[in-house]
Amino acid sequence: MNKIFALLALALTGLILFSFQSADFNNDDELSIDSLRKVYSKPTDQWPKPMVDKDAVFQELGELPPSPVDLKNDSVKNVVELGKILFFDPRLSGSNQISCSSCHAPDLHWTDGRQVSIGHDHLANIRNAPSLENVWFYKRLFWDGRATNLEEQAGSPVAAHNEMHQDMKVLSKKLSKIKGYQPYFKSAFGSKEITNKRIFESLATFQRSIVSRRTPFDRFLAKDKKALTDQQLMGLHLFRTKARCINCHNGPFFTDNEFHNDGLTYFGRKYEDLGLYNVTKKPEDVGKFKTPGLRNVMKTAPWFHNGLFPDMDGVMNMYNVGMPVQRVKPEQVNDPLLPKNDKLLKGLKLSIAEKDAVVAFLEALSSPTVLVRVEKLPE
Repeated sequence: MNKIFALLALALTGLILFSFQSADFNNDDELSIDSLRKVYSKPTDQWPKPMVDKDAVFQELGELPPSPVDLKNDSVKNVVELGKILFFDPRLSGSNQISCSSCHAPDLHWTDGRQVSIGHDHLANIRNAPSLENVWFYKRLFWDGRATNLEEQAGSPVAAHNEMHQDMKVLSKKLSKIKGYQPYFKSAFGSKEITNKRIFESLATFQRSIVSRRTPFDRFLAKDKKALTDQQLMGLHLFRTKARCINCHNGPFFTDNEFHNDGLTYFGRKYEDLGLYNVTKKPEDVGKFKTPGLRNVMKTAPWFHNGLFPDMDGVMNMYNVGMPVQRVKPEQVNDPLLPKNDKLLKGLKLSIAEKDAVVAFLEALSSPTVLVRVEKLPE
């Protein structure tokens, strides 16, 4: 009888311990690395429940999917090749000195490393150049979402006065005078005719082929459970729970593909930028900007739409306090355009060690650059 009671007590103790450990994965208590490795070694649908608000657009994290561009198809491959050449050709600009690659350099993960890009006549843009890695995934382009497809996006910087400053009426005529381009257009489109539509279709198709490479996190998901360090594993758990990053940065590309106001509108001040509102003219869109993906985020500083933060410590500290809140002047109280921070932004109260762990996890989203070169431009 005593043995029976002892076994029942042991079973009950084990059940209580199991329940306690299971609950631990969804609260702020300190967890053992062994416990984390055990639970995160399971399929993602069995991971601890993420801390996701009801207003969030959520998809669980996942491995890097391939580009939809079929490079095994010769006709598609020819369009991509033409697009690549055009991407690196400065003759698309009015000055013949600026190419698409001037602001989106492949060896910088398709960014330029500047706070904001510098274009024609050394004019500064108002926004940071986002990476083009995995750009095929986004449903709307630019920080403010003003383009709905890559064909539309490709033409905007070519024509912009402070970017490539090209007269769109003469672009196709200009390239038609370059005989070396004719074979490329024929291979891509079946005839030598050069039009703006074909130029931008080629650029768009090439951009859809630009993808990041596999990361330690992808290898971790593919059952290499040693691909993440202890600190990175803790960072993954915090990313999905206490740090709340996953509310906006989720799915295989670490973006919800949505727009949010992060408190950096500079409303009523010199550097005011109202983001999505400039496109939709809806008051509820004031200050909203596209959620960037976080793959290779640690290699694409400075961050945010205005390139305000050159180091990740600053980014983490700002999120830790809930981001800036608009200071309301008396004359702004009833202004319908007064920005309101996204409801998903909340103070995190992360410790230094916890912030460091999240940053360590972000490092695990890094991959080597894919070097792309054009040896000689058409003449």
